[in-house]
Amino acid sequence: MTSVSVPDRIDALEQSFGPLDDPSNPLGGAAFVAADISGEMPPAAEGVLDAYGLNEEFVPASLGGRLRRMDELGRLLRPVFRRDASLGFGYGLNCFFAAAPVWTAGDDEQRRLAASLLLGGDRIAVARHGVAHGNDFVRDELTAAPAPGGGLLLNGGKTGIANASRARGLVIFARTGEPGHRRAHSVLLLDREALPPGRVSDLGRRATSGMRSTEFGGLRLTDCPVPASALVGEEGDGYELSLRSSLVIRGLIPSIVLSGGDTALRTVAAFAARPRPGGRSSLDVQHVRDVLTGALLDLLIIDCLALVATRALHLLPRQMSVYSAAAAYLAPKLTAESMDEMSAVLGEATFAEEGAYGMFQKQLRDLPVTSLGHAGSAGRQVSILPQLPFFAQHAWFADPEAPAGLFRLHDALPALDLSQPALLGDGDPLAATLVASTDLFEEEPLPRHGRDASVLRFLIRAFTIELDDLRKAFGDIGVNDRRLLASPHSLGLADRYTLVLAAAACLGVWREQQNAGASADPFLSDTAWPTAVLYRLGRRLGLALPDRPAAAQQRVLAEVLARLRGRRSYDLYASPLA
Repeated sequence: MTSVSVPDRIDALEQSFGPLDDPSNPLGGAAFVAADISGEMPPAAEGVLDAYGLNEEFVPASLGGRLRRMDELGRLLRPVFRRDASLGFGYGLNCFFAAAPVWTAGDDEQRRLAASLLLGGDRIAVARHGVAHGNDFVRDELTAAPAPGGGLLLNGGKTGIANASRARGLVIFARTGEPGHRRAHSVLLLDREALPPGRVSDLGRRATSGMRSTEFGGLRLTDCPVPASALVGEEGDGYELSLRSSLVIRGLIPSIVLSGGDTALRTVAAFAARPRPGGRSSLDVQHVRDVLTGALLDLLIIDCLALVATRALHLLPRQMSVYSAAAAYLAPKLTAESMDEMSAVLGEATFAEEGAYGMFQKQLRDLPVTSLGHAGSAGRQVSILPQLPFFAQHAWFADPEAPAGLFRLHDALPALDLSQPALLGDGDPLAATLVASTDLFEEEPLPRHGRDASVLRFLIRAFTIELDDLRKAFGDIGVNDRRLLASPHSLGLADRYTLVLAAAACLGVWREQQNAGASADPFLSDTAWPTAVLYRLGRRLGLALPDRPAAAQQRVLAEVLARLRGRRSYDLYASPLA
């Protein structure tokens, strides 16, 4: 299947599951809800992924897999995560998360070992080190000490490991230095079958409120000898490798949460559109229409961030770190708030464990786990903050805008090189796209940009003023002033910055659709959605706004219903559904 185009692979995977809303489909929503309740992975669903060869998508093409582009990987995950986050994460994506340090810094032999495990149908699990801001899932740890005859001896226990008992490969973040030191941890790649018997024991499974079908287990290692060749990178590289891996992983988070939001919106839209006695429906209520419109807008915002974060890994590796962090931070927040609004439309059906609306409740439970929880959200904010004083003083209103290819849905990309991304950006071309959009609207005739052009021009200018306010706020903070950067005020400013980036990403996608000519998507090239998006984001920021763009929002609602009837995905691609 390597030579098959990505859209065809996505379609093949989607069709292999069959319709999600068909009660008679053995791989429909009812089957996944039942499996979630029982805490078991549906064997037939894993069989679909076995036949497709999903693990090949997580292995770089240079090592025999199909991974060439991160934006394509995000799209390929969606047919799976729209149905079941446990299946998507437990079957395969966790293997990619585990292998990311190996793809980033492993030597040739280690990369070949990880590739052979995945291509052979085995799994790789990761045991991460504890963090101060973590929960009890990540506080315990493993230690590695020099062994008398060379190599290392592993000791300790770790819980909260996805696929702990099912994985043959293990990526271990073990403490090799003094606690609290930046270089206290190292990364080891192990083949469990090559370890001496009796040195690794399973600690049993832990129940979770979300993703119930995923096995979160534990491992205990007792005087387990491992060769020095198991060390990935250098001793003490664990913290840096964790950060570098997160640059890759974070760009996929929006696609994961977007997929659950897609299914939730489809469930609620079908509920609202169902006819009632007398020919009326919930769609007669303005609030219901607003909720459905807002939900699609949020999914489009998330997908624009997903596009930018993944394509920047190829096009802007020296600037992409803040974009991946912002995308992974904002996507779960938008999805969670949107699902709260949709819960009010469903009413008591929100709590259904089974039946047509059981899938909404399942997605609601899974979201906190798929977004990697509170510690992940705080970590993403913390990685954004130190970059903002530098941007304020050297980049904002000075950088050239991002390349057009950053916003194009299908254009080719340079080869993936995971050694290139920088932990801290040296510029902010995405913010420059916002500034350039303001200049564009000032210079060109408004009719070229469509029906909502005057409102859109006002909104773009308002976001550019917000960026200038952020420049002034962060311009007074020293780049290394940790006290001011850690203040609640600065955290609030970082949150506002992510919303400004979201507006810039959406404008970039819309502008490239306007420039695409005959190949443009009619909806994405219309001014309705960027106008409605910026209005929605502007309300979150508390900006002074013009009158509600009712006509633009009506066109977005029409798209919600058209995609429901036409069985198309609620993202930038409007892909066909089974």
